[in-house]
Amino acid sequence: MSNSIIEILKNGGVGVLLTDTLYGLVGPALNKKTVNRIYKIKGRNDKKPLIVLISSTEDLKIFGIIIDDKIKKQLKNFWPGPVSVILPCQIKKLEYLHRGIETLAFRLPNKRSLLEVIKKTGPLAAPSANPEGLPPAQNIKEAKLYFGDKVDFYIKGSQPKNKPSILIKIDKGRVIVLRK
Repeated sequence: MSNSIIEILKNGGVGVLLTDTLYGLVGPALNKKTVNRIYKIKGRNDKKPLIVLISSTEDLKIFGIIIDDKIKKQLKNFWPGPVSVILPCQIKKLEYLHRGIETLAFRLPNKRSLLEVIKKTGPLAAPSANPEGLPPAQNIKEAKLYFGDKVDFYIKGSQPKNKPSILIKIDKGRVIVLRK
């Protein structure tokens, strides 16, 4: 990924790139203005939190999430990989991210180039690249039809998996599958 894309993201930019599952509409998760911009670009229901891509389980601490050894062991079964895990996030100043629900879905991707970007930019909000209610963009051409010049960059990737991540929740040590 070019340094200019890293700089755009570090400065609060929003773009479209291929994650480990689908094309995502990405921007720095810790930038409230950027996250609100993603909601606006997507036309997303503002009660639904966005998924957050992290570069390591250590990144969870940024969100006030301390995981015990039991949960850490469970996470190793899923990460890195196409599994998004819902975890409690009760930090008031991150309400713009968790939308008052006090949980967030996190994913540790299994894609080296993407992990390198996240290490340089910090965690990324990364919902699928589509307006709410429409199918996710299968390629950059579709993403450009959806978003035009509303985003700061488009990065073409090799073929997407065309499937959203599996969504799970770990509740009292039990794994609950919410989306296969």
